[in-house]
Amino acid sequence: MGTGTLYIVATPLGNLEDITLRAIRVLREVSVIACEDTRRTVKILNRYEIRTPLFIFHEYNKVRAGASILRRLREGEGVALVSDAGTPAISDPGYELVRGAIGAGVPIEVVPGPSALIAALVVSGLPTDHFTFEGFLPARREKRRKAMQALATETRTMIFYESPQRVAAFLREAAEIFGDRRACIVRELTKIHEEILRGTLPELDAEISRRASVLGEITIVIGGGVKTVELSAEEIVAAALEDASGSSRDLAREIAERTGLSRKEVYAEILRQRQK
Repeated sequence: MGTGTLYIVATPLGNLEDITLRAIRVLREVSVIACEDTRRTVKILNRYEIRTPLFIFHEYNKVRAGASILRRLREGEGVALVSDAGTPAISDPGYELVRGAIGAGVPIEVVPGPSALIAALVVSGLPTDHFTFEGFLPARREKRRKAMQALATETRTMIFYESPQRVAAFLREAAEIFGDRRACIVRELTKIHEEILRGTLPELDAEISRRASVLGEITIVIGGGVKTVELSAEEIVAAALEDASGSSRDLAREIAERTGLSRKEVYAEILRQRQK
């Protein structure tokens, strides 16, 4: 008997129409579907008349359940891994099952589809050419602030997941640490109560703070910081001299005030370049 295949199957974020034909076929054909919560996955199965048995696999039983899934795969059964919503193995223990399957020599196929982080990024209006996914930051305030401070100089667009209970604290600290950056909050994506809020971090902090409560799945996208380029005194002076017409002393004072360089060093460099 050959080894079964592990299928990593993306499922809808909320709108049950957001599922691929291939995903429906795979979910019908496998021997078992490994899911986080049967109550959520069964809604998809009922919608598309899929009768495949469900097997619970989540953070709290991942060791025992993971071993059982690998045994099934070695015995030739096909297993589909799904999350509560979106693409499995992102901010859930699915990646550990994938690693185990790779180590066991089990074939793996991905069935692409919805992903909350990509959907939130493209609807945010923030730069998409370079970005970093940070997932859930630590729940404890001290560790969360430390994680944000480590990202304070990040120039790429940043994507975070956050719980409704902590989103107000997250935004308050983000506005303090990241400053007046553009950001976007995406809540209940593709669902009936979908909401997309865009603005600066202080504006979004004020909006969420006014609300009695916030519900639903939340993704936060924050613009990266301005990339600073370190230039030598020679490069700075050369650029300034291209349009300068005043005295060397006045120019040296202006450059020193803007850059923090030594006025004496800048003045000497101006004289050197003007004597060329």
